[in-house]
Amino acid sequence: SIKISCLIKIYEMAHFNLENELSNALRLDAPLSKGPVPRWQRKALESSLSNLSINSQHDSTLLNKSSSSKSRSNSPKKTLEEWNKRVTPGRRSKSPLPDQGDRFIPHRGAMQFELGHYLLTKSKSEENLSPNSSHYRKAMSENILGTDISNFRILAYKNKAPQAPSGHSNVLKILYSSTKNPGSTKKATRHIPQTCDRILDAPEILDDYYLNLIDWSCTNTLAVALHETLYLWNGSTGEIQQLLEMPSHTDYISSVAWLPEGNVLAVGTSTSEVQLWDVAAEKRIRTMKSHTARIPSLSWNAYILSSGCRTGVIHHHDVRVQEHHVGTLAGHTQEICGLRWSLDGRHLASGGNDNLVNVWTADAGIGQAEAQPLHTFNEHQAAVKALAWCPWQQNVLATGGGTADRHIRFWNCSLGTSLNAIDTKSQVCAILWSKEYKELISGHGFANNELIIWKYPSMTKVCELTGHKSRVLNLAMSPDGTTVVSAGADETLRLWNCFAVDPTKKKAATGPIHKSDLMKQTIR
Repeated sequence: SIKISCLIKIYEMAHFNLENELSNALRLDAPLSKGPVPRWQRKALESSLSNLSINSQHDSTLLNKSSSSKSRSNSPKKTLEEWNKRVTPGRRSKSPLPDQGDRFIPHRGAMQFELGHYLLTKSKSEENLSPNSSHYRKAMSENILGTDISNFRILAYKNKAPQAPSGHSNVLKILYSSTKNPGSTKKATRHIPQTCDRILDAPEILDDYYLNLIDWSCTNTLAVALHETLYLWNGSTGEIQQLLEMPSHTDYISSVAWLPEGNVLAVGTSTSEVQLWDVAAEKRIRTMKSHTARIPSLSWNAYILSSGCRTGVIHHHDVRVQEHHVGTLAGHTQEICGLRWSLDGRHLASGGNDNLVNVWTADAGIGQAEAQPLHTFNEHQAAVKALAWCPWQQNVLATGGGTADRHIRFWNCSLGTSLNAIDTKSQVCAILWSKEYKELISGHGFANNELIIWKYPSMTKVCELTGHKSRVLNLAMSPDGTTVVSAGADETLRLWNCFAVDPTKKKAATGPIHKSDLMKQTIR
């Protein structure tokens, strides 16, 4: 029994020792029994070497303990002078860092909180959109916000890189660009002839900013109004034909506009008449009179012909019925010098000498006493004559102001907001879009009397076309979209082959034009 009790006590002691060892091993704040001497003890040892009054017994104890710990370390020994000469890293002056954020802390100054809130709270149903809907939403996002929100980062971790100083050249960029072949052989720019392809005389053309005196039909026939006479120039054969002449030399033609099918020409006169002419038969088929002053602008929308008057009133004419006057729009106080229907026929844009741009719905003014415009833009500081709808973004409208304004402005007519504005440094007389190259061309007055091709939407200059001795009055584009004709106050018509189709990229359509396709085309 004594042996058994002894064995039990031994077992209990062993178990107790095991628990103590486990407890000590798991304690994180317990002093280290093995390992190198702490840094504060090494510092005390170093300082003790220079102080002879310290107790020798205490020194020997620490020295023995330090020597035993250092014998296990591979770090080199340092003398007292070396330790005294060292510089603490914390004493060095810190270099100032720019407030640009880092990879973990976002920079609030570069974040867009409203857009981030929308991306976080939008419903998941918006993510599963059809290809057409997603493409439309991407186009709207680029027009309104200037970026595609599908790739937008909510948190901004740094600002944009600072711009290089003027005259700075990147040596590595020059080295790699001269030694390494480019990944793509696509040409960055195309060749644009700097001189016009042909010059036509236009004697007695009226030098009046508010008139619209040329238009190019889908049948490749150019209509030109020279004071009281109207001429037709066949772009295919070069033949010239006189269509009409006003009975009095004091009267003049103030505007022309082709029907989309190209067989009927609308003519506005200084006698407040709108005439319809059958070009093939060389016969006037109708005269519509509803205005009280000259008609400087015309625009077709299927069978509806809209006419702008000097009094600031717009009339809608239904050419199918006897009572042609079916609508009136009174949103301007001065002369209507620009009028343009959108490609889908849903909106009508009007520009006036009152510096206003109005956007109307298709049913505005029809059967209503007082029609109100859908949107009114008053940012221009001069008369607005140049109007052009974007052919691939049908809600985008480009407008150009006169001498006191000199700006080309872009509008989102679905939301009624401004997209962009560019100062052209000269009077803007006309604007045309090129669907092939996603560009637009503008005609200008003083001081350079030039045509400028712009890249959209960056609005960087692609080319400047000079040659006119006086201001450019009007622009018109050929039905194939390759040639632009400019009418100048120097009594010349100049044809510019500035949008020629690249044969290696796309073949021009040479087949016959069907009537259904003609309805979709627009005349600039």
